[in-house]
Amino acid sequence: MSMIRISTAAHLLGVSDDTIRRWISQEKLEAHKDASGRTTVDGAQLVKIGQDIAAEKDLDSLDQGAQHRSARNHLTGLVTKVTSDKVMSQVEMLCGPFRIVSLISTEAVEELGFEVGSMATAVIKSTNVTIEGV
Repeated sequence: MSMIRISTAAHLLGVSDDTIRRWISQEKLEAHKDASGRTTVDGAQLVKIGQDIAAEKDLDSLDQGAQHRSARNHLTGLVTKVTSDKVMSQVEMLCGPFRIVSLISTEAVEELGFEVGSMATAVIKSTNVTIEGV
């Protein structure tokens, strides 16, 4: 069982520490004490709540192509920066709390009309994704 401190759990779900404590008092989450006496919650329970929050937000409705592509990793957000030269452009996006950076052709940037504040979807299909333990 992976135990996560309240502040970390709140950060991972994008809610306040008080929200996590409220869920504990409402028995949506079960609290435990770690070796130092700090309150923790079960990571598996946190996953369920996180999935429920994501389902309520229905972010897939923002991505018109979500059901029409083989890539399963897609993040919809806002373009925060575009740096272009004659051939290539670096497009930075804010997707929730995450920064996504992509290199695409300047021609594509112009065709898609990307500028700061544009809404876009980053579609990620990779043969190699590294995952590190925390």
